Amino acid sequence: MPTPVHALAHRPLTASAVAELVALPTTLDVPEDDDAVDAEMRRRGWSWEPSLVCDSFCTASGHVLCTDGISPFGQPDARHFLVFGQLYPVDPEDDDMANGPWLYGLMDHWERQPGWSGHRPGTDQDCETVLAQAAQAVTEHLGTAPERTVPSSEAMVAGPALTQRIWRTATHALVLGPAADHGPYGYLSHLQLSYTPLTCGPDLPPPDDEDSLTRWITAHVDW
Repeated sequence: MPTPVHALAHRPLTASAVAELVALPTTLDVPEDDDAVDAEMRRRGWSWEPSLVCDSFCTASGHVLCTDGISPFGQPDARHFLVFGQLYPVDPEDDDMANGPWLYGLMDHWERQPGWSGHRPGTDQDCETVLAQAAQAVTEHLGTAPERTVPSSEAMVAGPALTQRIWRTATHALVLGPAADHGPYGYLSHLQLSYTPLTCGPDLPPPDDEDSLTRWITAHVDW
């Protein structure tokens, strides 16, 4: 049976957006100072995004990027998180929807972004459709299917269990799936593509070691 969710907002992920994300750590000649970052953002058609995710960027593809430090460019040791969806799961401890009015307001803000659309109400299957389309974009760019596909756990993020997909390059992990929003309420969830150094965690655990795999994924996707 599909699991209901209160609201889902998203903007489709594209192979070109994935390519831009993957290239960020090796971008050259962008000093880590405000003027240089501003200039590179203007060249790319990016803008600052201070409200959807704290201290983040809006890319030319309309997604929200959060990264370590003041610059997302040319930082091979930085973690990069590209948000292409926002989810308001059903809270079993909020039967009277006391948090609904202002959480729907936060979702309104996401849905109003150019190129974003939403479902109200929706189901976990709507979320899986968004994630599957995003996975196609990652596979198209990397030329390979995910190395690992697993369901998310309650230890990672609130809401229904959704598919986590993992790819690895020689230096980085790409993890596609839900991630905690860490906003003031702590219950909304991102749908994101995390691009983080493999040094965030040890080698990928075997499939049957669920606890270690959860810790590995969390190390690579948590903000």
